[in-house]
Amino acid sequence: MRGPVLLLSALALFAVLDANSKLLSSGYHVSQVLAFRYAVLLGLLALARMARRGAGGGLETRRPLAQLLRAGFMVGSGTGFFMALRSLPLAEGYLVYFTAPFMLLAMFRLLLKEAVPASAWGWCGVGFLGVLLALWPGISAGASWGAYAWALLGTACHALVLVMNRSLRNEPGLARLVLWSAGPALPALLPWAALEWVTPSWPDALALSANGVLAGGATVALASAFRHASAGRLAPLEFSALIFGVVMDVALWGTWPSAWVWVGAAIVAFAGIMAQRRGAH
Repeated sequence: MRGPVLLLSALALFAVLDANSKLLSSGYHVSQVLAFRYAVLLGLLALARMARRGAGGGLETRRPLAQLLRAGFMVGSGTGFFMALRSLPLAEGYLVYFTAPFMLLAMFRLLLKEAVPASAWGWCGVGFLGVLLALWPGISAGASWGAYAWALLGTACHALVLVMNRSLRNEPGLARLVLWSAGPALPALLPWAALEWVTPSWPDALALSANGVLAGGATVALASAFRHASAGRLAPLEFSALIFGVVMDVALWGTWPSAWVWVGAAIVAFAGIMAQRRGAH
């Protein structure tokens, strides 16, 4: 059970990270929030390697362009979800995120030339139908369609990050991942953060710094989960993110998802599980 427990821990940390970012979004620009996150990640990496030489593995890469692309997609994913969750409840934002497995099928086929069973494409269609069903009758948060567009952008970038992860599977290691994602992103974000800078209070500075700790913890838990269990076993558990999202919505904002959101989420979850099962055969 170590793999599933680690994955659920990662999803819980991501939910807290998203909730924390949502609370910060009313007072801070996305560039400042992400810059804090990456600065903390780099600081944690530096402290770890000072405490233990070589902690996290090697830092060099033979594919710098691919690493930079992954870093760019990570920034796109963080930006998309930050902008979306300013006005969306976490549960509805996560519902859009649940289209990521279906995007991956198309990306793996088109970009990595991996074979995809015909049945998987059918379940993709069912999953997207579930998303449309949840969003079409009425948006419980009263958010604009632009918020859902940001969530879709974040999801697409997240899927591309996973594609790049697979492409870079011969260059594993947490230290390399942190350095080549946060290293290029931080200097790129700093000019925008300086233009939009708002001096945080001490509680807000702690909350901004907590984003880096939460992101680092979630990344470690996620990477560890896939060392202890197969993707086929873990992938269906991704949909439990909705539960954590609902808990945060209710606890922090008193927002309950509409019945349509639950129906759509059930369809998306069912389609995703079936797609994973078919893909395993």
